[in-house]
Amino acid sequence: MKAVGYTQSLPSSDPRSLEDLQLPAPAAAGLTGRDLLVRVLAVSVNPVDTKVRKNRAPQPGQPEVLGYDAVGIVEATAPGASLFRPGDRVWYAGSITRSGTNAELHVVDERIVGPAPTSLSDAQAAAMPLTTITAWELLFDRLGVPRTAGQQGGAGRSLLVIGGAGGVGSVLIQLARQLTGLQVIATASRPETRDWCLALGAHAVIDHHQPLAPQLQALGHAGVHYVASLTHTAHYFPQLSGLMAPQGHLGVIDDFAGSDIDVMQLKGKCIALHWEMMFARSMFETDDMVAQHHLLAEAARLVDAGRLRSTEGQVLGAINAANLRQAHALVESGRAKGKVVLAGWA
Repeated sequence: MKAVGYTQSLPSSDPRSLEDLQLPAPAAAGLTGRDLLVRVLAVSVNPVDTKVRKNRAPQPGQPEVLGYDAVGIVEATAPGASLFRPGDRVWYAGSITRSGTNAELHVVDERIVGPAPTSLSDAQAAAMPLTTITAWELLFDRLGVPRTAGQQGGAGRSLLVIGGAGGVGSVLIQLARQLTGLQVIATASRPETRDWCLALGAHAVIDHHQPLAPQLQALGHAGVHYVASLTHTAHYFPQLSGLMAPQGHLGVIDDFAGSDIDVMQLKGKCIALHWEMMFARSMFETDDMVAQHHLLAEAARLVDAGRLRSTEGQVLGAINAANLRQAHALVESGRAKGKVVLAGWA
């Protein structure tokens, strides 16, 4: 089968950083547990793809295949699988502990797979799974924002989304606007990313290159109840305790190992710190691992009902090494709006 992988960690500008490969195809007869064999139709690139490529060296002679987001068709199911049948169109974000989706055929546990939205193309759908899971878990499972029957959980409270135009922020803004009563303030610094956040449902947008608290105060938000810090948390952290309300909740997803962050700054206001890592359920096969199946199924229904829109930002063509190197470079630049997607095989 066709695949794209790497044998050594190199900059995305190096032609050897990602290479076209021919690999043995997984056999349907070899499926075990609750696995599915999926024919991959489209993928997208996330920051985690670039981080793994740069930091995880493959075993000698064993190319590493990256890729997490995917849309595809179920080709076969393991004996223990019950949620899908061959021919079903699915979307998912995979597992960081297994071979990736940048391959024509991919094996994935059905508990982290959902039925794909019928109203989206393969490329549009591939933009969403990983960021949708991350945003959903961060908002509802980690920050604990309530959802009510009237879809007005969090009424009278505010959410600051730092990095609103990125992949996770683009979904988080929509979920908060559609499923809660939170006042949603996003950060963005360019006219096009500001307009993107407003179009997705943000009530207001502030500039993350300027001090945040004065801008929030000018909008009437003296203390923000929830903050989702999606990027450069180490940079913004010194400002957060000052702009947050007492007993607020801070959710983070990015890495800041080696920084001089002092979490004691949160103690005075009793601000809770929450980590979101969407691979935790699949990595440890938690008892509630199937929650991601249900989450993706509900997200698909919201998409098909017109309440969520795809965060596809740019489609770079077919799935091959040259296009994936370009996608990695764009994600690494930090200037991508929405998600970078590839569809079909050259």
